Amino acid sequence: MNAFLKRVWIGLAATLIVSLAAVVLPDQVQIDDDGRVHLGAPSSKPSGSASAPAPVPEPPSPPLMRDEVDEVIRAAVRAAGLDPEQGKSRVPAGSNLNRTGWTAVREKAAAPSEMKAICADLERQGWVLNPNGDSADASRSYKRGGWYLLVSTRGQTQAPSDTLSDSQTYLTVIGLQLNLSDIPLPEITVGMR
Repeated sequence: MNAFLKRVWIGLAATLIVSLAAVVLPDQVQIDDDGRVHLGAPSSKPSGSASAPAPVPEPPSPPLMRDEVDEVIRAAVRAAGLDPEQGKSRVPAGSNLNRTGWTAVREKAAAPSEMKAICADLERQGWVLNPNGDSADASRSYKRGGWYLLVSTRGQTQAPSDTLSDSQTYLTVIGLQLNLSDIPLPEITVGMR
């Protein structure tokens, strides 16, 4: 039984790592319909999947500073009809220049439409949708100027001070500044069955 549980945990960990890699590195990670994961250079044969849209290249834009990303998040939250001051900053100002974010407790019934409104405003502001690994009603990720934003209606904060009722969820916008273009990835193919 221990060997079985160990294999299950390893499988779950591998799935989580591949999912996160697909969100952060859409040009470097391809997942075929048969469950094969290609890391690094694109696979030599197309997967033939009509359901997975090709990654949209990010238009050239100057690198963004953290306060600019903070203002982008506040503007998108306001465009969704929410008060940015009613949520909490994910990272205190001045503490980490590579991370930022906002989170608020929302009603589960309203959170998906609020998330869509935030996403629509991010697109209006020029953020490029990263379709890999996203769920239309639960999470979407965007990129621009060296930053990645994940908008989500699921999950919990790292140190939740709020006790959620059954009808509530967290609405979060998480921003990370990543410069992964200088890190070459070897081509690796993993079969997940």
